[in-house]
Amino acid sequence: MRRPGWLAAFLGFMASASLAFAATAVASSDAKQQLVSAYSPELMFREQTSDDNCKTREEQYNPSTSVDVVLGNPAVELVHYAGGNDVPIKKGPTAADIAGLGDDYYLDLPGDPLEVKCPDRGSYAKDFQALRNDGDAPPVAYAHIATEPGHPGLVVQYWFFYYFNQFNDVHEGDWEGMQISFDADTPAEALAQGPSQVALFQHAGGERADWDDTKVQKDGTHPIVYPAAGSHATFYDNAIYIQNGSHGSGVGCDNTSEPNVRSDPVPVIIPTAAPRGSESQWLSFLGHWGEREKGFNNGPQGPTTKKQWLRPFTWMDGIRQESPRLPGGAVLGPAASTPFCGAIEGVSEFINLEAKTTIGAIGLGIALLLLILVPPMFTRWRPVDISTLRHKWSVGQLLRGARQLYGRHWRTMLAIALSGFVILAAVQGAQYVFTQLAGNGDVQVHPFGLTLEFNGSIGVIAYPLGSALVSGAVVAFVHRREQGKAAGVREDYREIWGKLWRVVGAQLLVYVFLALMFITVIGVPFAIYFYIAWQFVQQEILFENRSIRESLRGSHSRVRGHWWRTVVVTAILALIGVVIGPVLGFFLIFLNLSAVLVNLFGSIVYALVFPYVALGRTLLYLDLCAREEAEEAAGLERRHWFSRPRPATETA
Repeated sequence: MRRPGWLAAFLGFMASASLAFAATAVASSDAKQQLVSAYSPELMFREQTSDDNCKTREEQYNPSTSVDVVLGNPAVELVHYAGGNDVPIKKGPTAADIAGLGDDYYLDLPGDPLEVKCPDRGSYAKDFQALRNDGDAPPVAYAHIATEPGHPGLVVQYWFFYYFNQFNDVHEGDWEGMQISFDADTPAEALAQGPSQVALFQHAGGERADWDDTKVQKDGTHPIVYPAAGSHATFYDNAIYIQNGSHGSGVGCDNTSEPNVRSDPVPVIIPTAAPRGSESQWLSFLGHWGEREKGFNNGPQGPTTKKQWLRPFTWMDGIRQESPRLPGGAVLGPAASTPFCGAIEGVSEFINLEAKTTIGAIGLGIALLLLILVPPMFTRWRPVDISTLRHKWSVGQLLRGARQLYGRHWRTMLAIALSGFVILAAVQGAQYVFTQLAGNGDVQVHPFGLTLEFNGSIGVIAYPLGSALVSGAVVAFVHRREQGKAAGVREDYREIWGKLWRVVGAQLLVYVFLALMFITVIGVPFAIYFYIAWQFVQQEILFENRSIRESLRGSHSRVRGHWWRTVVVTAILALIGVVIGPVLGFFLIFLNLSAVLVNLFGSIVYALVFPYVALGRTLLYLDLCAREEAEEAAGLERRHWFSRPRPATETA
């Protein structure tokens, strides 16, 4: 039977259309795969340099891997949080088991994230290492090609899944990633035109840059990015980044510094919507890829719950363009920004403790409060007499006396402080010039045919030199005041000018001796002992006109018999000098000031506080002198460095 001509023509058209559609689909699929493969990232993780699982600043969960490390794993349990209780559903849940479930479902990995402590900290790390050794944790990046209505172009997102998050917050499972945007409507056009921007996922925020920006490192067409150790937030370079919580950046310090090890995850394309029964049906799981815990310790939800999944361009427009780095140091004193990292770690430990046991956290809080409030109750703070300075002081009176002296002579103290700051700034400036000239910090000169090499580490000399001059000027101020002479910054420096070699040299010699002792482990106890014993070398030189050798012996003699008193006052003064700048810096960081500016403010504060510390140490010296004179008048003698004075033994 012959078909009508129109029917044959129709069937031929449909067959041709089907073949053309199939060819187009294949071409489109090929273009997608080519696109995600061409721009797949190279990940540079912090290298784990040992098998010590307690080193959480090294990356223990490299690489980003397949969700199959969790799905189908018989040690993982699907849990439903219902009616205020965790209801176990199934061991070893598969993608089909979790597809379409809501945010009240959790994938509970073996272990307790709030019990991650050394030496048991390695439970998650050991489990993941076992998965790697068995070949069950391949390097994978889930590639998602996304568009957004009202925004031309497309993006390729690379989602990284990690077994565990070991940061200030600890939780099972972790999702981070990055995206590359193209001013093109199709993958084929994107391949032809190339990228326009790249954005990195960092906690709840991110950082964007133009594709041609110098900070975007590349290996051909592959961007090179750096996941932070433990937190897995993604960055453009190896450094330590300060996060103050702005723009969803998280709070703490993300560490991507060297040494690094490379990982090349295989891009696996995933769709925007994955229906039940499809290969990527796990994408429809709106629950948590980790155990249910309080706050930041809760298991994270998957990619489809994130803003950038459906609105990649809107999200990218709202993120920052620069991540603040931790500077190398300060002009004077400790870098105010550096303790920020440790402080946040400490606060996080407390929050994690509260999540585990509220009673334990309250107990620790009360103990810390008592540690701060109780010791000041064991000393007298009044009255304070600064009409004469060579007399016995209680610890509280000494601290208040130094403050009153500073307040009444603030112009002189300010001038002395700023002179030290200028000296240190000049030395640091010279170091910067050396670094810029040499590139690597080394400069060679050739006088008279000799080769001399200098490096940028001259700042090592800066602090001892500047502090010796400033403390010497303060000691001279107290000495002149005790003698009833005029005291001002000019007179104080003139006072030490004739003894400059001894005043500065003795202090530098102390630093050298202590440093040499600290180099060897066996010398550390001796360094601690002599750090206390040699507290007063400058006072001995200016008050008693001693030589350098005599000043070391004289200082040792002053401390003998008053060891613990010297330790307590010295420790308090050192704490005041070191802590105030960093505490100020801690709060300034949350004002979104640059870390460099924070360190500059911290250096200025340190310089202003330093004369107070020197005043307190000199008042302690005069206190010990007064006690020694009283002991001699009473016929007492000190037999040991640690013992109280006792009546002298009568001799025939």
